[in-house]
Amino acid sequence: MISFDNFTMVDGSPIYQQIILHIKRGVIAGTIADGDELPSRRVLSALLGVNPNTVQKAYKMLEDEGLIASHSGAKSCMVLTADTVRSIKLELVAADARTAVRALRQMGISLDEAREILEKYWEGEEEQ
Repeated sequence: MISFDNFTMVDGSPIYQQIILHIKRGVIAGTIADGDELPSRRVLSALLGVNPNTVQKAYKMLEDEGLIASHSGAKSCMVLTADTVRSIKLELVAADARTAVRALRQMGISLDEAREILEKYWEGEEEQ
């Protein structure tokens, strides 16, 4: 069963999108694998304290993307291939990269400065 124990809602983003992102990040981290069962819509809505329609919308979007299979009266399960996992990884990295680039540009950071910053963190040399 996929865990939502470490799920934390944040302001500014629709909850259904946060549920989808939580699941996709779990796939990339390796904590969610092909065949893993999702909590029922009612169970997850009660756990998160949200409307069941919110969970339904997230599950429907995941189903439309081909990431879960749902059947009436049965649990929803993850449907993942190596190509799907790679695609999710690229999607999430691209989204985070766009956000980081936008922030760096707004701060007036040049591409060379951005590379230098990235290299420091890449090598584990975090600034204090």
